[in-house]
Amino acid sequence: MSLIAGQTYTLKISREVSPYGYFLSDGESEVLLHYTELIGSKPQVGNSVEVFIYYDSEDRIAATMKKPLFQLDELARLRVVDVHPKLGCFLEMGLSRHLLLPLSELPESITYRPLPGDEVFVKMQHDKIGRLVAKLAFQEDLSPLVFHAPDAWGNTWVEGWVTKTLQMGSFVIVDGGVIGFGVYGLIPSPDRTRALRLGERVRARVTFIREDGRVNLSMTERKEVGRVEDADRLLAFLKERPGGGMPYSDQTEAETIKQRFGISKSAFKRALGKLMREGLVTQKGSWTYLASTEEPTAGAEGVEKE
Repeated sequence: MSLIAGQTYTLKISREVSPYGYFLSDGESEVLLHYTELIGSKPQVGNSVEVFIYYDSEDRIAATMKKPLFQLDELARLRVVDVHPKLGCFLEMGLSRHLLLPLSELPESITYRPLPGDEVFVKMQHDKIGRLVAKLAFQEDLSPLVFHAPDAWGNTWVEGWVTKTLQMGSFVIVDGGVIGFGVYGLIPSPDRTRALRLGERVRARVTFIREDGRVNLSMTERKEVGRVEDADRLLAFLKERPGGGMPYSDQTEAETIKQRFGISKSAFKRALGKLMREGLVTQKGSWTYLASTEEPTAGAEGVEKE
């Protein structure tokens, strides 16, 4: 029998070598169980022990009695504990060493890459020389595990983990709670209030339940609710501005609006329209002012630009 990293075996203790540990045998080959990898009382030569096979920090095949969070070819959601700019992300797998999610598995854009504390869905695989690495779980890996979203989820706020993030949108596994694994969802780019990282925890609203049981999501409130909140925020912003004016209007570029206020241009225009209908603000050119505020004197616009 050949020992394969990532799998659990029951092996017999063939000898003890101090100060290292015990050598275990399957009858054909031996592997070291270091003293630091023992669980419970010290075993005796001739005893059989159940161990997990992995590669240690010096890339030597080794055994441990500690239980990993998952094994070879299994899927799990693991927490990012460290990030290396040239290697990738290191994940907590329940052992004395961490599991590498290689750089090749991560998004090209650094903005979309995980940070410590994020959690990613991965499968345990071998690299080219047999060492254990993590590979991102794809849609075909996750789809058999998810369930159809119940109708009661419509327009409710849910939470989940980002499994893939692109310019067109971010895919999410929404928490299943007591129901099961979770629901597959998509936050289209226009419904994101900011860029989302792979593995990031996100809260979003269910906007549509598809026939296949998946959901469309949005990080914003419904238009009628969002319009009130956005209008209040813009009004508060204007009141804090010197002279009660801001260099933003319905002529401002959408990307500028998104960066400054974290909302889409259409949401900005809806909020601005509400304030104008209520007589609280006015517009002149590319500027917006509190209705009770005189516009700044000549040259002020140049000073106020951000």
